[in-house]
Amino acid sequence: MKINNKILGAILGVSTLLISSCDDGDKVIDTVFDETTRGAILRTIEADGIFDRFDTSTTYGFTFEEQDYEDGDLLEKVDLYISFEDNTEANGDSTVDEILIETFLPADFTDGEFGLPRASYETTLANALSQLGLVEGDFDGGDAIQFRLILTLTDGRTFTNDDSTGTITGSFFNAPYFYAPIIKCIPPAPVAGEYTIEMEDSFGDGWNGASIDVVIDGVETSYTLDSGAAGSQTFTVPEGTAEFTLAFSSGDWDGEITYEIIAPTGELALSDGPTPAVGVQTLNICGG
Repeated sequence: MKINNKILGAILGVSTLLISSCDDGDKVIDTVFDETTRGAILRTIEADGIFDRFDTSTTYGFTFEEQDYEDGDLLEKVDLYISFEDNTEANGDSTVDEILIETFLPADFTDGEFGLPRASYETTLANALSQLGLVEGDFDGGDAIQFRLILTLTDGRTFTNDDSTGTITGSFFNAPYFYAPIIKCIPPAPVAGEYTIEMEDSFGDGWNGASIDVVIDGVETSYTLDSGAAGSQTFTVPEGTAEFTLAFSSGDWDGEITYEIIAPTGELALSDGPTPAVGVQTLNICGG
């Protein structure tokens, strides 16, 4: 194998430079570290719960962990803001801009699994609506209550969702600084009528053992895409039904699967995938 002399010369030149720098006590890596500004993140440990349009006692919450290059010693405070995004046109525009609702100081944090400071927040839908100044008629299913965190360090620097790169907020750290649970309409009783299941498979070979399992008053029926890239099936929930659940069961290639459930009212009651959540799912049906 031949090696380009110019490339080899460049490599040897860089190597000589690095060796020479080390010999002279002027380490390149030290210079890089000295001139690099390091920040901090708020990593999401957990975020769960649900806001139900028909039950304002339902709750949503999240736990976050602060991490900086001094293992939490640079934490000064975390401010929590709430806002409201009105996604339903029928009841007018009730959008609410950000309001500061809580400030977490170092004393409000506890040590997490790795000795880093952690804090949690949880609220009922009723309390969130009160903080936003919203009343019945101002909100509906499909609207979003938004929470945003702003981290302030002891040197005055701040970090929030606008400052984080995709690497931080995505695959490397789950650090969105932002949570926006959608208000759902969870019917207190089964909504009767015909439902449609729209199924897709990105590879085009069916669902490979995955299925939508519907239970109506104790009788279970499973629906799947036997082959191909797309298909639809329907089922009917009779009037007077006492029990109705819908669940997704995993197959061999869930990463290829997406589906939608259309309610008898014509609303999109559920949409999930790729890699849909396994188990019983909550339907969102606001219409009567």
